[in-house]
Amino acid sequence: MAWKSRTRNLQVFDTELSADTAEWCPLSSRQHLLACGTYQLQKGAGEEDAAPSRTGRLYLFEFRREGSMSPPLTELQRMDTAAILDLKWCHVPVSGEAVLGLAAATGELQLYTLSHSQGGGRSLHPLCSLEVGADRLALSLDWSTGRMDSSDVRVVCSDSAGCVSVLSLAEGALVSLSQWKAHDFEAWISAFSYWDTQLVYSGGDDCKLRGWDLRAGPACPTFTSKRHSMGVCSIHSNPHREHILATGSYDEQVLLWDGRNMRQPLSETPLGGGVWRLKWHPTHEQLLLAACMHNDFHILHCQQALEASGGACPVVASYILHNSLAYGADWSHLSLEEAAPCSPVAAEPKESLTESGGHLRIQYESPTASFDTSLEDDAGRYIPESIAAPAVLPAAAPVFSSKEDAPSLSCLLASCSFYDHMLHVWRWDWTPEEPEQC
Repeated sequence: MAWKSRTRNLQVFDTELSADTAEWCPLSSRQHLLACGTYQLQKGAGEEDAAPSRTGRLYLFEFRREGSMSPPLTELQRMDTAAILDLKWCHVPVSGEAVLGLAAATGELQLYTLSHSQGGGRSLHPLCSLEVGADRLALSLDWSTGRMDSSDVRVVCSDSAGCVSVLSLAEGALVSLSQWKAHDFEAWISAFSYWDTQLVYSGGDDCKLRGWDLRAGPACPTFTSKRHSMGVCSIHSNPHREHILATGSYDEQVLLWDGRNMRQPLSETPLGGGVWRLKWHPTHEQLLLAACMHNDFHILHCQQALEASGGACPVVASYILHNSLAYGADWSHLSLEEAAPCSPVAAEPKESLTESGGHLRIQYESPTASFDTSLEDDAGRYIPESIAAPAVLPAAAPVFSSKEDAPSLSCLLASCSFYDHMLHVWRWDWTPEEPEQC
């Protein structure tokens, strides 16, 4: 069966400060909640050599599907914080509450709980924090709960001093279990193996991808890979397929690995931009979302690689409506299986369109208008009005024979870009192509 892929924007929000991380809550009763973090470098006041400060803001949003003419995203809360480098929700409740982890430029790992506010809505409140080290930035975090296991809740955090820390959460407090020097320069990313949470992965600006077995201690890594040619900045363990790991780098490559053989990746896919974040789909094991800095956001279909067939993973959809560095991206666990609403007549943009690379790209949109799908090809790529859409999918996104039981797939996603400080909420529809009538 041939499949048709289409992306469309639902809403754009100006975060005012540079946006670098967006995370949907994975808990079943709170999947409509979205957190977004920002990072702003402020020049030092007064003397020329005054140290710059890093400030941030934490946003909490609610997504509502009622009424196609109403903005689906509602801001529930904003909170000024230290600059935020990463956000991650714990995949399971902690003492009955949703918990959000925050990696801060102060070198702290901060935790927030989600609770009901006085007005009946929901809001985030500080739970606890722990400094992972002085004179450093906390750069990333991951929870051990990726397969919804609540028996041992731990957090791994990496920092700008090249260290990795593992912490536990007990009785509302963070406790440091271990910390070690993992990389010569910044340790951009750290992650658990969700299938064996005694295994931790890390990637650094020294171009090294490393594995660590917490049972043996961190004196020596279980492996060191130099397959990436530049800094390793994204790692994600597949929660649906044991041993499968995705890594991304400033070298613009996404590598898929079988953790039992870290000498050679299963596949290597060039994406044309530094791969800052990678996210496996919450329920579909073969779909991988990539935030590619200078080259937008892409969805990869990894089935052939997972079956050890080799070759690059085809791109089945691209979202290119951001106008700055693509940093934060995440899948929502919400189902959007109902048919997509018809696009209303687009309102006049708040700002004029800007020209980029010879093509007009949307800079701001009316928050109530969906993106005009006549400007997209079947792979979800933007097409200027003066250019006809291609008759077939491009080579980077071939037609697939799907093994999925569902007749179609409709996903809700969020992405954010840095210098234009924009958060986008969008949907991706992957539907069977209707056979041509003879």
